[in-house]
Amino acid sequence: MPYLPTIVLAAAGLLLLVVLLVRTTRVLRGFKQTASMVATNTQDRAGLIRARAAGLRVAFAQRRRKPENQ
Repeated sequence: MPYLPTIVLAAAGLLLLVVLLVRTTRVLRGFKQTASMVATNTQDRAGLIRARAAGLRVAFAQRRRKPENQ
């Protein structure tokens, strides 16, 4: 039975591989959720900044405009 240690080592290696794949999948799933939250937050903040900039452009344009009746 000299092949028994080889089979045991191969089985242990496969078990270790499965455990590592499961843990890696969990970590990647958590990373994906975190990255999604960060992207959403960044897009929201960028939208607010764009809206503020547009509001400032309108306000400046209104101040520069000469009154029509004077």
